[in-house]
Amino acid sequence: MRLLCLDIPLPGSSPEKYEPHLLDEVRHGWQLYKSGFMRDIYFRQDRLGVAIIAESDSIEAAKLALADFPLAKVGVIDWEIIPLGPFVGWEALFAASDA
Repeated sequence: MRLLCLDIPLPGSSPEKYEPHLLDEVRHGWQLYKSGFMRDIYFRQDRLGVAIIAESDSIEAAKLALADFPLAKVGVIDWEIIPLGPFVGWEALFAASDA
């Protein structure tokens, strides 16, 4: 299952609260990348944070992996997990036309 995972800063979060955990955050991300869970990661351009494209057997399994990020463990972020599916709109290209 492909997932879009967006971090959610929790009340009281700040760059200063992130700073002591950032190296461990990157290390955890690297482990998730090597395991095949994390397919892509991007910095958000609208605010401080990341967007992760992940692959997981279930949303529950993804929640467990994301909860192990150091920033989540210390309570400065949570995660929004959005399941993604194949885009089937392409079928309109091959549908019979009434025109």
